[in-house]
Amino acid sequence: MTYKIWNSVTGSKDATAEETAQIDAKEQAWNDASVSRKLVEIKKIRLQKLKETDWMGMSDYTMSDAWATKRQSWRDIPQNNNTEAEYDIILTRNVKGTLTNEIWSDA
Repeated sequence: MTYKIWNSVTGSKDATAEETAQIDAKEQAWNDASVSRKLVEIKKIRLQKLKETDWMGMSDYTMSDAWATKRQSWRDIPQNNNTEAEYDIILTRNVKGTLTNEIWSDA
């Protein structure tokens, strides 16, 4: 693949072999980190869900078994799902951007 390098003084030029290798290496590193980025996103969503339901754990409220189970399922996501394909399923969104996997549903 031929890459173009933009310079505000000289305009665009074809990338040298060294520049092409650097670009390819950065792209490969980005692709290799895909699983890690997805897990970070899952943990971010999970933390938000747990924060939103923490009030149920207050001493003056009795959390239902269904909610206790749901919250535990959120905590167990990394242990129970560890492949990129599983992460993709967990992060599936509809056209409105809403997460659709049942793990994110309310108890």
